[in-house]
Amino acid sequence: MRHRKKKKILGRKSDQRRMLIRNLANDFILKGKIKTTSAKAKVLKSFIEKLITKSGEDNLQTKRYLERHISLKSSNKLIKDISPQYKDRKGGYTRIIKLKNRAGDNAPIVLIEFV
Repeated sequence: MRHRKKKKILGRKSDQRRMLIRNLANDFILKGKIKTTSAKAKVLKSFIEKLITKSGEDNLQTKRYLERHISLKSSNKLIKDISPQYKDRKGGYTRIIKLKNRAGDNAPIVLIEFV
């Protein structure tokens, strides 16, 4: 039974899933918006929102935490550019916009972007 199991598997093993989310997060932070499947976007949204909330404080502990989860370039952009925009906001930093389904396998494609 699946009682109390919330983690999305995304059809991958744990290390592959961790790297997929990390790569999606790096691309999302550097570009500002990306197109991906609905399931990946939902996992990415929760991951990114936790990082943005954490990056509100600019200290060494925060920088080390962010560099553990995303790349150095992405963490610097998150601290210097993105986090100050959402200083007064409590949450809900991203939005998911539904697009058409993918032609090959009919997977729901979405656009995830910063608010």
